[in-house]
Amino acid sequence: MENKILKVAAEKKKSEYYEDIVSDVLRDFEKRREERKSFELQWRLNMNFFIGNQFTEITADGDIDDSGKLYFWQEREVYNHIAPIVETRLAKLGSVKPNLNVRPLTGSETYVNTAKFASKILQAVFDRTEIHSLVNEATMWAELCGTAFYKIGWNPNGGAAIGKKPDGSLVYEGETDIVVCPPFHIYPDNLNAPDMRSLKSIIHAKAYTTEEIKELWGVEVKPNDVGVFAAENSFAAGGLGYTASIRKLIFEKRDNCAYVVERYTAPDKEHPEGELVIVAGDRLVYQGGLPFYNDFSGSPFPFIRQTSVDQAGAFFGVSIVERLIPIQRAYNAVRNRKHEFLNRISMGVLAVEDGSIDTDNLEEEGLSPGKILIYRQGSRPPHMLDMSRVPSDFNYEEEKLLNEFVVISGVSEITKFSNVPSSVTSGIALSLLIEQDETRLNLTAKNIKSAVRNIGIDIIGLYKMFAAMRRLKNIAGENDEALAEAFSVSELRRDKIAVESDNDAIETPASRRSMVLDLLRLGLLSDENGKLSDRMRLKALETLGLGNWENSRDTEEMHLKKAAKENQSLLLDEIEPDGFDEHGLHIDEHVKYAVSNRLDQAVKERFARHIQAHEKLKVES
Repeated sequence: MENKILKVAAEKKKSEYYEDIVSDVLRDFEKRREERKSFELQWRLNMNFFIGNQFTEITADGDIDDSGKLYFWQEREVYNHIAPIVETRLAKLGSVKPNLNVRPLTGSETYVNTAKFASKILQAVFDRTEIHSLVNEATMWAELCGTAFYKIGWNPNGGAAIGKKPDGSLVYEGETDIVVCPPFHIYPDNLNAPDMRSLKSIIHAKAYTTEEIKELWGVEVKPNDVGVFAAENSFAAGGLGYTASIRKLIFEKRDNCAYVVERYTAPDKEHPEGELVIVAGDRLVYQGGLPFYNDFSGSPFPFIRQTSVDQAGAFFGVSIVERLIPIQRAYNAVRNRKHEFLNRISMGVLAVEDGSIDTDNLEEEGLSPGKILIYRQGSRPPHMLDMSRVPSDFNYEEEKLLNEFVVISGVSEITKFSNVPSSVTSGIALSLLIEQDETRLNLTAKNIKSAVRNIGIDIIGLYKMFAAMRRLKNIAGENDEALAEAFSVSELRRDKIAVESDNDAIETPASRRSMVLDLLRLGLLSDENGKLSDRMRLKALETLGLGNWENSRDTEEMHLKKAAKENQSLLLDEIEPDGFDEHGLHIDEHVKYAVSNRLDQAVKERFARHIQAHEKLKVES
């Protein structure tokens, strides 16, 4: 009986402990949501202006609402220049190719092979996840809201099935998962942090249906008061009494949903391995150390930040849309006032003496051609007021605002309209204009490349932590198993290998091919005898898009891979060279590996005997 009482007391204490954790996480979440509210309102305003709902403003009570009309006759048409500017920037930034290279920082053959295999891992993951589509999605969020995030983790149920557990369930190779997170889902503990590493904790909150929560975490939760953003069509009266459809971005309530709040805390004295707490609705579903923390990336959080334009002293970046909103408002006002003036000129304003005419009939039918207008005898006949002409200031202001769109956005009429200015007749001048357009976008392009580089660093670290040798060999293929083995045994460190992106921020495949052909034509890639080496020929064909064909037939490349595999085998046992080996290439590879690595004396002697066997076969052949 006493044991039962103690057990019940322990369960009660445990339940109270869990409730305290849930309360702490949800309280922290609400606090951060309130602190971030001003940013969220700006993001919502940006998105409204992008979709064309441009008569909205941030109200004093902290919401987005329509500004309303002062008079029924006011023109409220939208002349949306923000949408084509953003679309043009996205199209231009879409040419930024997230290609990464891994190079060794030391001469060690192990790290040379590790770098080669890390490049193969990145290529395989990028192809599988269609990284170009993910980057385009994140860039769209960054252009609208200023910031986007990538969430990177390891999915143990990904990849191919490799076996079964005792209970009959399948065992998988595992695979990395990359998803794009809008800024609405991210809540940092410090809104003034300059980067992700400066944070002590970060919250990722997302709405799931209760069915999804039960499927993913196996718990039943009560629905929360969850709101999601959705566009709806509404109708409003136009300037002359007609109705027009207006798209609005609203905060729509969902009934069968609940928030899943994930709070990531960096390692400290209390939590040496960091802490991850996941709360679904009002239930605690996970508490433990950070599952994906690795030394190679150096970041405790599985998030990569990408900004459109960095903002000093702020965690979230700035969107170009935010800077264009005042100009767009002024432009809409000028165009609408101009059209109102034109309406007065074309339709006229009729002045009548009080009581001289049936004004109800005149207001209903207007002054139609051939109309007989009867007015009271002795009174002054109705007459049209002189509205003069549209002031030239309207045209001047309109042109000035159009120029400001170009200055602020960095998108000129060359890229926006695919049209060369009539005043530009020189090819050199045109090239300079195009280069200036690209220069304005280079800042954003570099942020994209930096984010992709950080993604690559996280991927390499996750594969080092979780990928089994079978998975690594599947990526390597039969000819590169030696690279996979070098990767698995190496001590992966940032001072040994470096992940780099391409140098050019914005370039097209056509420009790269043209450059390679020019270099070949000038003979700059040839050796001292004027011949193109096999390796240089292979690199040129890869750039031209034909590298895979040549790579599969390049005998020299195959021998180099076979020699690298022999290096790993010689670390363990004696092996004999084959008679068909290209002995000169094998000898060079074995000597380079033996010199660049610290080997035991017995292993050195084994390498020496193997090299001597190659030299003997070389002389005999």
